[in-house]
Amino acid sequence: MQLETASNGEINLRVAIQGEGPLILSVHGWPELWYSWRHQMAYFAERGHRVAAMDVRGYGGSSKPHEIAAYTLRELASDVAAVARHLSPEPVILLGHDWGAPIVYATALLHPDAVRAVAGLSVPFTPPGPQSFLDLATRLFANRFFYQLYFQQEGVAEAELEADIPAALRKIYFALSGDAPPDMWLQQRPATETLLQRLEDPDPFPDWMTPQDLAVYADAFEAGGFRGPINRYRAQRLDPEQLSAVHGKRLEQPTCFIAGERDLVRHFAPSGDLYALADAAADDFRGATIVPDAGHWVQQEVPEAVNEALGAFVAGVG
Repeated sequence: MQLETASNGEINLRVAIQGEGPLILSVHGWPELWYSWRHQMAYFAERGHRVAAMDVRGYGGSSKPHEIAAYTLRELASDVAAVARHLSPEPVILLGHDWGAPIVYATALLHPDAVRAVAGLSVPFTPPGPQSFLDLATRLFANRFFYQLYFQQEGVAEAELEADIPAALRKIYFALSGDAPPDMWLQQRPATETLLQRLEDPDPFPDWMTPQDLAVYADAFEAGGFRGPINRYRAQRLDPEQLSAVHGKRLEQPTCFIAGERDLVRHFAPSGDLYALADAAADDFRGATIVPDAGHWVQQEVPEAVNEALGAFVAGVG
């Protein structure tokens, strides 16, 4: 394992790299780090790939600009493309989880020459359009708590999470995992509540994340804070205009989808199971894998199943 820095203009991006061979580049979500891909890095490095996992801007060892506009999908996709070109002269395979999935999808749309194939975890592809998800969420969650709406007022969520970062991360990771009661994250509660107010702090934590793993995350957020990561939620209102050139555009590269059976994201759509639509806007869809009993942190909770599905996908795209 080695750590390297790639640059995208004034933005520096920390990248962890393991193995040798054709490049696979992995992009994490909220609130994680490159470290969330540790199991996949070891798996593919042993199978003849050079595997890189980056800290998204705002996280870990990467630059942390203050302004909300620095965290649009256009900006984050440009980071991924810059890292891909820094590490490989050839188009690369992208893996993205949680916010990392929309980021790698946007990279495939905006920088197609840099992307050979793309795998999305937890969040299926939806073509960009004229409406922000926040507009929809404002209607769907009127008069009740929804975390993305709670995140909109600058400084509020940061203060809550940074008051006790290790406890905040334990509660968040547990609430979204397959070990928690179903849909704990989306439980009905008043809009006046806070994020952590009803979340359980498990003791002991489920064994898919050790105390040493938790410490890696806690140390990074103690050093860097939560403003950059939460700014991604705030920047959603800027995405529709910035992505107007690719509104309605389908994914053309080979793609697949992987998620946990108990991931709350599948219930975001008012029409039912969002995961049933995973292939709806992909021209070369190679299949969906829904892992039984797993939650949102699928590549960490059940790495063997995820590695098997990703391994088949990667082998299929050559």
